[in-house]
Amino acid sequence: MKAYEAVRKHLEDQILAGELTVGSLLPAERELATEFGVSRAAVREALRMMAAQGLITSQVGAGPNSGTRITAQNGPALGKLLQLHVALSQFPIDDVVDARVMLERFSATMASINANPENLAKLGDLLGEMEAEHMELDQFNELDTRFHIVIAQLAENQFVTVLTTAVRQALAIPIRRASEEMTDYQGFRRDLNRQHRRVFEAIASRDPERAADLIEEHIRTAYTILPMGGSKC
Repeated sequence: MKAYEAVRKHLEDQILAGELTVGSLLPAERELATEFGVSRAAVREALRMMAAQGLITSQVGAGPNSGTRITAQNGPALGKLLQLHVALSQFPIDDVVDARVMLERFSATMASINANPENLAKLGDLLGEMEAEHMELDQFNELDTRFHIVIAQLAENQFVTVLTTAVRQALAIPIRRASEEMTDYQGFRRDLNRQHRRVFEAIASRDPERAADLIEEHIRTAYTILPMGGSKC
């Protein structure tokens, strides 16, 4: 094991053991180097990797907030890491669809319970953008991704939102490629929007069971039509 990997593993083990918690201040690079018997360059590399993972933040200076600390701001970093793993792991498409259904049934259910009028209006405005008569594939794909992520956000479960965002964004490129192969993409887009509209109406009418059933039907129908059969993500 390389020196920087040993330093990183020790710090990660301390986090898992609860010895380092959010806000914990790490010793200075010099102290860590002495503790582990490695160079400061090895310590610096270990900390750089942990910062990239969203586990620590560093602030220079001499104030009370200076130094390197364990951070709680790891949602975006975790989402990006999951997104990359989904994109690279070559999971069978059916496995990914089942995972999406599980996550998004929960999101649609909880959004129906939790969403307030202001958030519903934002979701409705987004849907209105998606329903424009003519729209390029890339623009619709981006809005479609946002639509599903916003529903997850309305569910008010941060971890589910991170997971949903990672999976949906990892699928954006495969969905785009499959869409390009369709002979009637605009017709397919109109069908998707009708399904989106029904999901939105179920959420707005506070009908969690119907919202969950409709989001599952929407996801499974889309993958049945898209030319992605037998592919991996």
